[in-house]
Amino acid sequence: MKANLTVHTQSHDYPIIITSQCDMAKEVAPYIKGKQVMVVTNTTVEKLYLQDLVNGLEADFEVLSVVLPDGEQYKTQQYINKIYDALMDNHCSRDVTLIALGGGVIGDMTGFAAASFMRGVNFIQIPTTLLSQVDSSVGGKTGINHPKGKNMIGAFWQPQMVLADMHTLTTLPQRELSAGMAEVIKYALIMDADFLTWLEDNMSALMSLDKVALAEAVARCCQYKADIVAQDERESGKRALLNFGHTFGHVIETHEGYGKWLHGEAVAAGMVQAAQLSQQMGWISEQDVQRISEVLKAAQLPIKPPAIDTQTALGLMQHDKKVKSGQVRLILLKSVGEAVVTADFDQTLLEAVLTDTV
Repeated sequence: MKANLTVHTQSHDYPIIITSQCDMAKEVAPYIKGKQVMVVTNTTVEKLYLQDLVNGLEADFEVLSVVLPDGEQYKTQQYINKIYDALMDNHCSRDVTLIALGGGVIGDMTGFAAASFMRGVNFIQIPTTLLSQVDSSVGGKTGINHPKGKNMIGAFWQPQMVLADMHTLTTLPQRELSAGMAEVIKYALIMDADFLTWLEDNMSALMSLDKVALAEAVARCCQYKADIVAQDERESGKRALLNFGHTFGHVIETHEGYGKWLHGEAVAAGMVQAAQLSQQMGWISEQDVQRISEVLKAAQLPIKPPAIDTQTALGLMQHDKKVKSGQVRLILLKSVGEAVVTADFDQTLLEAVLTDTV
């Protein structure tokens, strides 16, 4: 089983290769520029896949590796400096290729290091979590967190290719699989009501790690994202729809401390809040909100946020990247399968959702 998609961007087009099990080194080798390669991974993924990848590459390339701690709380300037230090210590030049081997944190940090080292070097994404396969590895968003806001420091920097191997999902903890499923469900809610029906029908297979079902879900999500990125590479318009649930979710992550709630868990609760506000505005029904809650529960995801003071939550929302001229903009549902970006909502309704009084 192998599928190839193409992402079209202004800088360059690149493939997303989706496989059920592959020789990673063989797949990525054609996209490496120069002779120097630096693989960036974390302590969890290192034990599973790093040595095979290094062994497969070192016959043709000078291969270095950097192993970072595993967790969102390490997505900081302090730890990205370890990548820069290794690049400098090993006299890496502008033709080095960085390979991100891991989940969304590793992909974001490696991508940002690639975007900023010598003002931009080649990089490749090998996402090993469901969340990173369907979302963060595609589209060129890179960055690190700041104590006052998630992903506030970064750059748009497209990879040369993305390799999504379904076999890597078999080593995922259940909680990480569920977190990735939040982003899969997100695509259905904002773009394709029929996909939501498909997810409802196939959730048991997906959660049981059926590789055919997973490959279908990953391919569909990657195609949705590729289509949006082709239209709006730098999130000046339609690409913001991909942040459905994220404004609410980032409040949870920032307030609770990065890593306490997984990104997908926070997004899941945030999507329910966004759906509740959409219902309060008369756009979707109470049954729609219930349906959204049920599919998230089937994926073993939380549907309620932790208790956060309303004014604190509103203050954290002001750090969202979609704020314009001091106005918070939210992604809401006009219907299941159709989302909009809007600042035209009643503040009292937002506060009711944040205080859980809807």
